This record gives sequence, C-alpha cells and structure tokens, in this order.
Amino acid sequence: MKNVRIWFVKDHECRYISHLDLNRTMLRALHKSKLPIWHTEGFNPHPFATFPLPLSLGFRGTNECMDVKLEDDDFSFEEIISRLNACLPRGIRVFDVTEAVMKAGKVAFASFTIKLSGDKLPSGAICKSVKELLGAERIELEKKSKKGVRTVDIKPGIKSCKITERFDFAQLDVVLSAGSSDNVNPNLLITALQKLTGAEYEADITRNDLFDAQMRPFR
Repeated sequence: MKNVRIWFVKDHECRYISHLDLNRTMLRALHKSKLPIWHTEGFNPHPFATFPLPLSLGFRGTNECMDVKLEDDDFSFEEIISRLNACLPRGIRVFDVTEAVMKAGKVAFASFTIKLSGDKLPSGAICKSVKELLGAERIELEKKSKKGVRTVDIKPGIKSCKITERFDFAQLDVVLSAGSSDNVNPNLLITALQKLTGAEYEADITRNDLFDAQMRPFR
C-alpha cells in the first residue's frame, strides 16, 4: 500500500462549494473512477481521503491536494489523473500525482494572491492604506474560536507582503501563517483594512501554495 498525494485546481463555480461538499465530490469521483484506493472498513466503507489544509469558501486554489492510500503500488499516476478528471466537474482539475512525502502536520505557511478593489477607490489609495496597515506595530482583531471571542494580533502571522498597484485593483502577494495552531486567514487581513479605513473592499483571493516552517514547498 502506497500513500499518494493528488494535486488539483479548484476554480470557477467550484470555488463556491464548501470544504464538506468538496470532500463529497472527491469521494464520489474516487468511487466512480474505480481506482485501487484503500477503503475504510466497517458497515459503510468508503474511499479514504484527507486534505492537509482546507480551502476557505470563495477562494481559488491553484495547488490543492488530497492524500489517499493506493492498494496497487505499481498503478500508473497518469491513469489516476485521467480517470479522476473524467469524473470531476469543470471547476476541479487534477494535474499531478506524487508520493506523500511531507506530512500534513508540517504545514506552517500558505501563499496567497489577493486582488483588492473598491467602489470609487483608486488602486493607488488602496495600496497606500495597505502599507499603513502593515506599518502598524500591532494589527488587532476579535477572532472567534471554540473557546469564544478573543482579541488577537495577526501582525506576527504575516511573514511577507508584496504590494503591486494595478490599473483597477491593488494586488497583494502575501505569505501567512497556516499551521494548525497559528492560522491567519486572508479575510482577517481584509477585515483589519476595513477597520482602519472604514471602506468596503471586494477581494479575489487565490491560494498558491503551502510551505513548512523552513518555507519548503509542501510536496
């Protein structure tokens, strides 16, 4: 039995399905594809699949992955790609299959591209506001968790941020904490910006990649 990592893109209309619905979609595709995937045991066996880090609703994902166990060690990775894509909707496309080398618990950072725009807000003004936000000593927000609402400082979770002024939007290329204990969602950054300026923003967010604590790609 071999642990393999299936890499896919989540975009178009599928960016608006929840992680639970994504899980159901992928399990259904694994079942229909008749791939030699290990199934759970018990009264209701189903293909075993795990996702290292769920993608937030509405985000695009260009380098998403799912871990499964392959019962046939010699089964072609190319065949996995072909069979799954034949069973998946347009917005989800498998582009690679690799062995699962790095464990899911090693994920520490994620890179995102955030395109920010606003009604009657010039891109230059948005860039200026973002620089002001990032220049603050602390970026405090109220964050909900299972233990209740608490005030957190998300500034330490912003590893890097490149700001680029485009014609009609501001582009932020950011690397944020994404571990199980320390996770800064891009929406928190946008909420902090709205709190600072009082303006409303439209955001198009793409998650590009995952990394470990040493910024090695999650492969």
